Amino acid sequence: MKSNTALEFVESINQHDLEKINALLTDDHLFIDSQGGHYQGKEVMTEAWNGYFVLFPDYRIDIEEIVEKDSLISLFGFASATYTNKVTNSSQFWRIPAAWKAIVVNNMIKLWQVYADNSIVISIVKGETI
Repeated sequence: MKSNTALEFVESINQHDLEKINALLTDDHLFIDSQGGHYQGKEVMTEAWNGYFVLFPDYRIDIEEIVEKDSLISLFGFASATYTNKVTNSSQFWRIPAAWKAIVVNNMIKLWQVYADNSIVISIVKGETI
């Protein structure tokens, strides 16, 4: 089942295992963030994931439901993390509902797209009170 590859990818994200993340990406991997930004290539994404884990050192994805149709995998659950503002040294935890679309080809992630309302996360990073 191709959903196993998507779940393995989620687990590698939860472990912040950049080597495993990189190994699961196709060379032409495409990541689309919740704001519609497009990022292509496994090297670009390995660096991006590293930066995200620095920003959110306990980032994790919790999957509650998966739907699979051919190479298309839909995952539904929550994303969460803590952000520590380096200036004020204050920390805030966030947890938001999210969905992910994955295209799995040859047991590798060709597409990873995030659907989430990140307005809370953006507010926290900007130092706004939520």
